[in-house]
Amino acid sequence: MKTAIVIGSGAGGAMTAKELQGHFQVTILEAGGEFQPFAFQFDSIARLRKTGLFLDERMISLLFPAMRVQKASSGMILVHGEGTGGTTTLATGSAIRCDGGLKKIGISLDQEFDELSQEIPLSTDHRQYWSSQTNALFDVCSQLGFAPTPTSKLVDFQRCVHCGRCVLGCHTGAKWDSRTLLSDAVSHGATLKTNCKVTKLGIDHKENAVHTVFVKENGKQKIYHADLVVLAAGGLGTPIILEHSGISCETTLFVDPVLCVAAPYPESGQDRHIPMPFLMQRDGYMLSPYMDYLSFFFNKSWRRPAGDILSMMIKLSDSGYGISRARKPEKDLTRTDEERLKAAVSDCKQILKKMGVSEEDIFLGTINAGHPGGMLPLTTEEAETLHNRRLPQNLYIADATLLPESMGNPPIWTILALAKRVAKICTAAM
Repeated sequence: MKTAIVIGSGAGGAMTAKELQGHFQVTILEAGGEFQPFAFQFDSIARLRKTGLFLDERMISLLFPAMRVQKASSGMILVHGEGTGGTTTLATGSAIRCDGGLKKIGISLDQEFDELSQEIPLSTDHRQYWSSQTNALFDVCSQLGFAPTPTSKLVDFQRCVHCGRCVLGCHTGAKWDSRTLLSDAVSHGATLKTNCKVTKLGIDHKENAVHTVFVKENGKQKIYHADLVVLAAGGLGTPIILEHSGISCETTLFVDPVLCVAAPYPESGQDRHIPMPFLMQRDGYMLSPYMDYLSFFFNKSWRRPAGDILSMMIKLSDSGYGISRARKPEKDLTRTDEERLKAAVSDCKQILKKMGVSEEDIFLGTINAGHPGGMLPLTTEEAETLHNRRLPQNLYIADATLLPESMGNPPIWTILALAKRVAKICTAAM
């Protein structure tokens, strides 16, 4: 049987590994360790904010090793997961189909989305679990003409304890993440290697093929070989590995920036509500109720009890200009991004004021982002192969690096469908 190496265990990597195992003998290389949810008592850590010890968002990794934070050259906070399950373990469990950019270049994933809906249960009928505060927000947004719709969730609400900590790791297993796919792949014979960071790929240019994968595994340098290599290290990680391997990428990094607009709201209890229970799609951005824990821990404006904050999230579909670098990515907001963000802040203020908040009490969070991608975007020329001509013939990508534009929405569901298609193409090609 031919062998395959899949680099990364997030949505793209885990799906590809699961689909390839059996056609190939698959080895999955994950840079992080076994994922563990946030282990500290939240209220105790929250009280420590008053000491001033939380000086920099990058310190979150000391409390929560699976959450990795980088600061871009502009100061924007970029977040990703490192560990089994990748960033899916830190997500809100939202499943939104956002393949409009792919359709524009002739890629239809209808079949893959149909398959996903049969394999992974979605919940859209969860309003019965909403708090009175969430219902009030939904009604206000409807009255203002924002057309809110309940979010499709990868959550078993019968097992959910409504702790509001989805982005800190689900302790009950109610929220789906890609470790389910990893378990499936391993149970069918795949090998999972953790603490195994890929540094570069060795390319035989005469054969136009990857012949070695260089890794740092538990502090030691090692080399792996395979007939097929699938790179799914994420929108920040994949471009770095490609660049280190001599394959140039585009300067088209998008990140879906997030900014929360919040206000004091005694006993709102939003920190224990379902995160992102409903969505409102606007022109170039999306709005949703959301408790921003990075702002809560590190932004001085948020130093009040978590249960006394009411927050609306803006997720921006940003312009595709930026570069992923190992030490300091380059990413800033363009004038168009700033104009969209200004309009979105105005929308959020309108919602909060309708909820009875005074405008002078409204405060902003820290701009952060967790949906990087786009540095080797697909074009119409690759609509059938999903394979960029810069890549060796046995190297494929199966993550958001391939996406042609920012979605401004949770990307997991779309990445899963795209990875399914990549796995099919790999099986047929090899």
